Amino acid sequence: QVQLVESGGGLVQAGGSLRLSCASSGRTFSSYAMGWFRQVPGKERELVATIGWTGRNTYYADSVKGRFTISRDNAKNTVSLQMNSLKPEDTALYYCAAPRLANYYPRTRDEYKYWGQGTQVTVSS
Repeated sequence: QVQLVESGGGLVQAGGSLRLSCASSGRTFSSYAMGWFRQVPGKERELVATIGWTGRNTYYADSVKGRFTISRDNAKNTVSLQMNSLKPEDTALYYCAAPRLANYYPRTRDEYKYWGQGTQVTVSS
């Protein structure tokens, strides 16, 4: 049973920083890509950033490019999202996600099967 547990959300002023972490358990973490998504009420869940299983490949949504950095520690089974220069429009519930297939680098939301419970990020203006 794959389990993903996010932490690190909170309230921050615009221009500030937060670091989200996601702990994974239940399978060989180093064989799977990982992703961060976010959702605001009334809108679809959107992809924020993804990282391949080795950590060499990363992808960012245009809205966060240059401000957010995704990374992983395969020894600790964790994936992180460093968020800098935060804006009020970054306010959302942030989810960690993992795909079903190993050694595969999905780029779309529908290819991610396992989800954490989410951690709230609120950026005040």
